[in-house]
Amino acid sequence: MIRVAVVGTGNISRAHIPAWLTFPDRARIVAMVDIFPEKAVEKSREFGVDCEIFDDHLKILDRDDIDVVDICTPPFCHAEIAINSLRAGKNVIVEKPMAASLEECDLMLRAERESGKTLACIAQNRFRTPIARLKAMLDSGMAGPVRHAQIDSLWWRGHCYYDLWWRGLWTKEGGGCTLNHAVHHIDMLGWMMGLPQSVTAMMANTAHDNAEIEDLSVAVFQYPGALATATSSVVHHGEEQQVQFQCEKARIGAPWKPYASISKPNGFPERNDALEAELTERYESLPEIEHEAHTGEIENVISAIERGVKPDITGIDGRRTIEMITAIYKSGALRETVALPISKDDPFYTVSGMLAKVPHFYEKTTSHSSLGDAVITVGSDYK
Repeated sequence: MIRVAVVGTGNISRAHIPAWLTFPDRARIVAMVDIFPEKAVEKSREFGVDCEIFDDHLKILDRDDIDVVDICTPPFCHAEIAINSLRAGKNVIVEKPMAASLEECDLMLRAERESGKTLACIAQNRFRTPIARLKAMLDSGMAGPVRHAQIDSLWWRGHCYYDLWWRGLWTKEGGGCTLNHAVHHIDMLGWMMGLPQSVTAMMANTAHDNAEIEDLSVAVFQYPGALATATSSVVHHGEEQQVQFQCEKARIGAPWKPYASISKPNGFPERNDALEAELTERYESLPEIEHEAHTGEIENVISAIERGVKPDITGIDGRRTIEMITAIYKSGALRETVALPISKDDPFYTVSGMLAKVPHFYEKTTSHSSLGDAVITVGSDYK
């Protein structure tokens, strides 16, 4: 039985707690922690979890009845809690984004190595059937090499969204929609195509004058023989999200809407219905994910700990995503193309270095401890 402490019981914990409860014979929540302990009490009652409540993660570190610390806090304290927990001999699963800087990511990875414990990072969309199938289709080579990837991480958030005490601040949220929303889609891009050679980006705050951070960015990633574009937004009505790959022979993506072309004698396109049918037949033959999204990833972490192996989404994966996002912030702040990888002597490697360079679009003037505990949107199912 894997015993779990959930640290941070805000809105995203609603995705984690039911996931752990899905596997009652394999995992049990024994503690909840929140700096506002009344929130932890509310969550324990809402989900019928009989556990101890704490107001500081430091109070659980010396307990030998906790195997996993599940971090659901704001990004600025991910690294501190993860490092402390790993050094105390706990396995860790941390919500996106992994951390607020590459330096913090590397410190977390060092703590994992030195402790011999497991560090897993949430990227739950990999545990959705359309995304898993798309990765398999790309790897199969049936559509040919990628020429262009289109990443649309389109969300919509009202003005009051940034009135919550930790949102809208570079020091607390670590960034805007690029880090905290598009992290899902940038993770997919890195998973499917790897780390790019360079990034050119622009960012702006177009609709939220109560936040320092960006609410819109557009980035171009340079790969060998290919480009990828990523739009990160919290100003798009409809929240239509997609990951599409224009390959040599056909377009494939999520949602699945393949289109294949062949050339007429004059160079104009003719639709290749036969290849589209072949691609779809292969796509639909691929297995479905048994447990999707957070539930699927948490089951994977449980299995990894039980078997003594690495989970599918590790700290290395989380760090790669942060590196790509850091490059977007550096490019957008300095108005220049940024080469990857980012070195340790780069100012953007650290939180303090980044804070000295990024634009503060507006001053945050409102700070509420809670905006209510309503159901939140966590993105597309890509179907």
